[in-house]
Amino acid sequence: MTVDFANTEWAIILGGSSGFGLATARKLAAHGMSLAIVHRDRQGAMERIAGEFRRIRESGAFVMTVNADALDGATRNRILAELSETMGTTGRVRVLLHSIAFGNLKLVAPERRSMRPELAALATELAVEECRLAAGIERLFGEGHDRLQALAPPPEYPATAFVDEEDLSLTIHSMGTSLLAWTQDILRRGLFAADARVFGLTSEGNSLAWKGYAAVAAAKAALESVARSIAVEMAPFGIRCNVIQAGVTDTPALRLIPGAEHLKAQARLRNPFGRLTAPEDVANAIYLLSTDDAAWINGDVIRVDGGEHVSGLAR
Repeated sequence: MTVDFANTEWAIILGGSSGFGLATARKLAAHGMSLAIVHRDRQGAMERIAGEFRRIRESGAFVMTVNADALDGATRNRILAELSETMGTTGRVRVLLHSIAFGNLKLVAPERRSMRPELAALATELAVEECRLAAGIERLFGEGHDRLQALAPPPEYPATAFVDEEDLSLTIHSMGTSLLAWTQDILRRGLFAADARVFGLTSEGNSLAWKGYAAVAAAKAALESVARSIAVEMAPFGIRCNVIQAGVTDTPALRLIPGAEHLKAQARLRNPFGRLTAPEDVANAIYLLSTDDAAWINGDVIRVDGGEHVSGLAR
């Protein structure tokens, strides 16, 4: 059954100019919800972004956009004051989606490069030069032949910059605990609907160690903890809070991770459906969880990955 929302029901989307945030904006707008999209982008990217927002408006949705730092407290207060005035006396926030991707992707220690005897052994067996074989494997892997992943050149990480306390603090706040500040301020201003949904986004890096992902992993763990507290302590105010754990998704945020191509190859081989998770898959789940029928789902980490997390073997 398709559910449509009233245009007095609003979604605040933090990080709504690409990836999960933009896909969710499209989905909720298509079902009648009004949008307040907060994003932080450089002027050079605004032509593409403005086009995306224009297309959402052309679908009939009301869209308020703000290009500003969602992590700044004064900016947050200004945005919420403007939103309150725009919504008027009848509008209320039905959905808050925290989709901020801003943090550090550094190793915790210098990496010791390992030898690749398999490549040399295969070159000898095939009687070809190792450098020629390596170049061929790299090219084919880049073209999408995922099973060559083990022989493809390993990811390269910065050799001098390592994650430190400041990196951790910044990343944990931006990608984790800032969810709480937004939720508290919306509640304090009385802007939430009687039945509201708060969403955060996590990944499998919340429990697995990916190289260069330590700061983001810490942020995801913090986000999940904060979300559980929101789910329990704000339930009397009609607020449900859940975290979506998406499978590996080709978003701008993923592309910043060293070794992103290897992560994508592993995910495609491991996923029962043989493909990556798409932003639209996550948007569809958030839409469903925003409906009345999902009101009893609260305090969960919900996996949206086509079964990637339960698949122990590559296809």
